[in-house]
Amino acid sequence: MITDFKPVSSSKISISELMLPSHTNFSGKIHGGYILQLLDQIAFASASKFSGNYCVTASVDTVNFLKPIEVGELVTMKASVNYVGRSSMVVGIRVEAENIQSGAIKHCNSSYFTMVAKDKDGKSVPVPGLILSNLDEVRRFRKAIKHIELRKEVEEHEKVTNVSSIEDLAGLAKYNVLLEIS
Repeated sequence: MITDFKPVSSSKISISELMLPSHTNFSGKIHGGYILQLLDQIAFASASKFSGNYCVTASVDTVNFLKPIEVGELVTMKASVNYVGRSSMVVGIRVEAENIQSGAIKHCNSSYFTMVAKDKDGKSVPVPGLILSNLDEVRRFRKAIKHIELRKEVEEHEKVTNVSSIEDLAGLAKYNVLLEIS
């Protein structure tokens, strides 16, 4: 059992990148897939820095695209470990875009990645405990616990949902769906 603890501050990473025309989608905005790639990189860096081990992405719990990012904006991503389990960590990431000409900053994205620490043989290894140093860190830790509990509830619900009962099929009538089951 691992007994050391590290502060949230030891996991903090910040990166900034200028958004180029090569990063755009068909509508001329920055492609969400490109942002996801950057999010995965910073989640890896934060979790690896905190744990001292190579880390892999176990899940992406939430990615909320709030505002589009434009070509020429400076995107800054800030990440830190919000929660630790035995070998897993939840890394919270905030994405902001700055219009370099006006100085206006907008919150564009919030994301939560679950990362798992691995040894050189690819086996999960324990991570240090988390030292919470202020109420904001406590809030983020509690929010991660709630998110984990809700995910477990959803997984449990999916196990017991009967999708072939007459009642369940009739309940779909209120949605924009046409059943053509043979």
